[in-house]
Amino acid sequence: MVLYLVGAGPGSPDFVTPAAKKAVKKSDLVVGSERVLKLFDEKKEKITLNGENVKERLEEAVKRASKGETVSIISTGDPGFSGVLNPVNEIMKKLDIEVDVQVIPGISSIQLCAARLLLPWNNADILTLHGRKDDGILKVIDNGRPTIILPSRNPSETASFLIKNGVDPQRKVAICERLSYPDERVMRIKLKDVKNSKFSYMCVMVIY
Repeated sequence: MVLYLVGAGPGSPDFVTPAAKKAVKKSDLVVGSERVLKLFDEKKEKITLNGENVKERLEEAVKRASKGETVSIISTGDPGFSGVLNPVNEIMKKLDIEVDVQVIPGISSIQLCAARLLLPWNNADILTLHGRKDDGILKVIDNGRPTIILPSRNPSETASFLIKNGVDPQRKVAICERLSYPDERVMRIKLKDVKNSKFSYMCVMVIY
């Protein structure tokens, strides 16, 4: 049948698209983290992803889709940006399985961050550091464009790395934390202040 890769948005039900809801409604099996599964109230068979079982559970989802079930794998934000599209492509290649994959785009925290800051994001460099080293920032940080970053760790650690590598501690920064949630925070501060502050893991960082 069909394997849907569904973008669930940044976290609030307000940002779940009608297309995402339709895909999940059609599905026999729904796979995702506990946080995103709560956004869909359909009574379907569900598999919860966590940090220890992601690869195994995604493989199960791909195999079940290849055997004729309609499956939705739900991704925070958009499946194509630090989402499930890349690992699912790798799994299909590894298992040599052909499945009708349909991506349902979602609203990413990057988009919502740019909206909150009134920042045209076509004028910015966009980096995801999830599972990657911070040194990728150093290649673009001084090109005159804002840099929007999904940090791999807490923003304070990324700020420490940048200052250690010669970036001006007075550099202007915005931190968008827990976007779309009731306790959302948008802070405009300096890099040195980011280094000395604490944030949740759900942040987008913009360096000007």
